[in-house]
Amino acid sequence: MERTLVLVKPDGVQRGLIGEIIIRLERRGFRLVGMKFLQMSEGLAQKHYGEHEGKDFYPGLIAYITSGPVVAMVWEGDQAISLVRKIMGETKPSASPPGSIRGDFAIDVRRNIVHGSAKESDADREINLFFRPDELVNWSRDVDRWVFSGE
Repeated sequence: MERTLVLVKPDGVQRGLIGEIIIRLERRGFRLVGMKFLQMSEGLAQKHYGEHEGKDFYPGLIAYITSGPVVAMVWEGDQAISLVRKIMGETKPSASPPGSIRGDFAIDVRRNIVHGSAKESDADREINLFFRPDELVNWSRDVDRWVFSGE
């Protein structure tokens, strides 16, 4: 089972899309194992987006992600990283297909509703930034045998 971090960014929170995002991930079959509602500090934002430091959009990115509350979640499932990113759509909303979160709800790349880990090493690092191990719940659902072939 893979785990991935999903953030509902400040624009998604302000627009009341938290439930919509959770519904889409649950309906696909992913299992929620951790969730927090928080105001991201500048320090946490800098750690989270550290690979972008020095780029021209970095100051605006930090200002945006700290401008309001976010919902941080950890989702688990087979191919969670790649499939969750498909559900989200492309980073640039205009390249996102209808039916994806960004394709349905976003217009501007600087207001693109959600963040999802890009690869396994990112997921591990990002999950550890937002959650302690004891904050993640290991559990199974009765329906998991109908969703995941290995359970």
